[in-house]
Amino acid sequence: MTKRPLRLATYNVEWMNALFDDHGRMLDDAEPSSRYKLSRGNQLAALGIVFTALDADAVLIIEAPDTNTKRKTTRALETFARAFGLRARKAIIGYPSETEQEIAFLYDPDRLEAHHDPIGQPSTSHGSPYAPRFDTTFRYDLDADAITETIRFSKPPLELALTTPAGTNMRLIGVHAKSKNPYGATGREAQIRLSIENRRKQLAQCLWLRQRVDGHLTAGDSLVVLGDFNDGPGIDEFEKLFGHSGVEIVLGTSPDQSQQLHDPHAAMALQRRVGLSPTSARFYLAPQKRFFEALLDFIMVSPDLQAKGPAWRIWHPFNDPAILKTPELAEALLQASDHFPVTVDLPDVI
Repeated sequence: MTKRPLRLATYNVEWMNALFDDHGRMLDDAEPSSRYKLSRGNQLAALGIVFTALDADAVLIIEAPDTNTKRKTTRALETFARAFGLRARKAIIGYPSETEQEIAFLYDPDRLEAHHDPIGQPSTSHGSPYAPRFDTTFRYDLDADAITETIRFSKPPLELALTTPAGTNMRLIGVHAKSKNPYGATGREAQIRLSIENRRKQLAQCLWLRQRVDGHLTAGDSLVVLGDFNDGPGIDEFEKLFGHSGVEIVLGTSPDQSQQLHDPHAAMALQRRVGLSPTSARFYLAPQKRFFEALLDFIMVSPDLQAKGPAWRIWHPFNDPAILKTPELAEALLQASDHFPVTVDLPDVI
């Protein structure tokens, strides 16, 4: 009997926090959600359809409901899982973020054990250049002026130790890297300056991540790095200033294959700077009155997991033939979020 592969997903759920009250109860009503012209009840229903169709053993949820003195991410997500009868029904987070958007892991406890297991030493307020713990401070020279700046994650990456019933151990790092959009800037010059500054910060975060990846690969760990990188190969003109995208940095720029992570969608984007490439997010640009698509969401795996022949999928309602044949799912994907889920099926790990 062939064993079912382990299915991992990453999914950025736009404004998920607005769908729950302070007690973690779903706001399943006709009041407006934070999604354009969509009620909270309709967005929750769409998310229920999507999560049910994914049937994932675990989903890394980007922009998960908030944790603070009144609200609890895990309570809201476990309520959501019960309401829709999901196998992935137990939730875990790492360090709470400074925003109303958490990085959370919703998983099937019958198929996985998971615990928050941060790596790295805490830095001082001055910061450290050597992969400090993700809730502290990294130092890096952002603008090549021989002066290092301090970098922090507003959403510290989630580091988990995973174990399957068969005893397979894996490391997982869930990521929501800094956006490069020039929010708050007025005028073209100010927007360019802020875009470049944000690009530098996003790259510094990815260099910090890559230091952690190097440590895991050197130790021989089975590793999955996944999430929303707010970046991708060839995604904007500022990449030319720095030579690499943040995604390329995390994947690894060394020619040594043993030190590289793999994601086939990133590889396609790297090989095809012009022409068709996969996309995982869809945004409406009001000034242009049109939609813009980008590849922002990735699942990167270590060489040992890549050798098992994993299968990736972007659940894009217009580009996936199976979804096109399922109108209810296609519509739910469009209503649920401005990102689409990405999954990987890992054989021979359960």
